[in-house]
Amino acid sequence: MIQQVLADGYADGRLDRAEYDERSDRTVAARTLGELPAIVDDLVSTSLTPTRSGLARATAEDIHRRAVAAWRADVREATIGFLVPSIICVVIWSLVMWGGFFWPGFVMLGTGINLVRVAVRRSELVASHERRLEKKRAKELGQPWTPNDKASE
Repeated sequence: MIQQVLADGYADGRLDRAEYDERSDRTVAARTLGELPAIVDDLVSTSLTPTRSGLARATAEDIHRRAVAAWRADVREATIGFLVPSIICVVIWSLVMWGGFFWPGFVMLGTGINLVRVAVRRSELVASHERRLEKKRAKELGQPWTPNDKASE
């Protein structure tokens, strides 16, 4: 980990070759973990802790784009949730009861309702995803969130 920080600092031009070699030697020679932070403290930013989702710097447009992407993922999940059971049931029906009562229609109806619901309620679901992302963004920034807040640019 320390070697990676040093390598990144060298690649970014924050360290010259001699300083990189000297710090690498100090890293190898370190006998305790307490010695390591002093070697890289000027290379690691401590002003902002990194966030996993990266929403702290997101604009309203970024949040909207992520919300639409989440809705598209919902549509894919609903489509797969419709197709997989429907295909399995139709295959079983065709192998066992060809020409008999088409019972897979009930499965297709039940799973199809969810697919239609997700596809038709696009604006509601996108707005819901936006609210969730804005709330997460406010939490990352350490700010209180209210439903009327909008992501600032």
